Amino acid sequence: MAHYHRLAETWWDPEGPFWPLHGLNAFRVGYLQERLRQHFARPESSRPLEGLRMLDIGCGGGILSESMARLGATVTGIDPVERNIAIAEDHAAASGLDIGYRCETVEAHAPANEPYDVVLNMEVVEHVEGLEAFLTHCASLVRPGGMMFVATINRTPLAGFTAIFGAEYVLRWLPRGTHQYRKLRRPGEVREPLERAGLRCVHWTGVAVSPLTRRFRYTRSLAVNYMMTAVRPSRAEGTGS
Repeated sequence: MAHYHRLAETWWDPEGPFWPLHGLNAFRVGYLQERLRQHFARPESSRPLEGLRMLDIGCGGGILSESMARLGATVTGIDPVERNIAIAEDHAAASGLDIGYRCETVEAHAPANEPYDVVLNMEVVEHVEGLEAFLTHCASLVRPGGMMFVATINRTPLAGFTAIFGAEYVLRWLPRGTHQYRKLRRPGEVREPLERAGLRCVHWTGVAVSPLTRRFRYTRSLAVNYMMTAVRPSRAEGTGS
């Protein structure tokens, strides 16, 4: 939290410390939109997510929250860093977007709120302690028939070399200390708690970035960055009817 508080003022600077997140955001919005349209049978339109209630966990300065709101979703963003929320609120207001931001943890949010159609857990799990309890709380916020998306970094020697040493110390794409190797998450460490909480993982893909062009692309390898889609079966599916 202290690390992100120090960086809070730079969230919306596309050339600042969060420039990789701006590039990644454009890429992951395409992934989210495609999976959401398929799952909820939405037609192509400028606002294909109209009517979907969405929770953005660890929303930071609101980069992803705003992208989802522009596509029609009703978005709530939560983050434990008060300065992040203040910046997110100011930027949404200046952009004419109605997004409900709250300075709180998912553990505090879960008991008091109705489940959502969609829960976004993007670039968050590699920063938390108590991963299984955290994911259990997150899963409780997904309604029957709803979806959760997780994006994170694998805990492999290759990921440690590229995502931490390379990105933070050599290329300086990210501020030093953004990631800790012990907190990087293997796919099974994410999938298994979600499945125990009643979700079913239905899709995953690796994500790679070129150090020369700074462009992101899909890859079959989950060895570094990956995204995962999970769904909670509808009540009809759960009863076998």
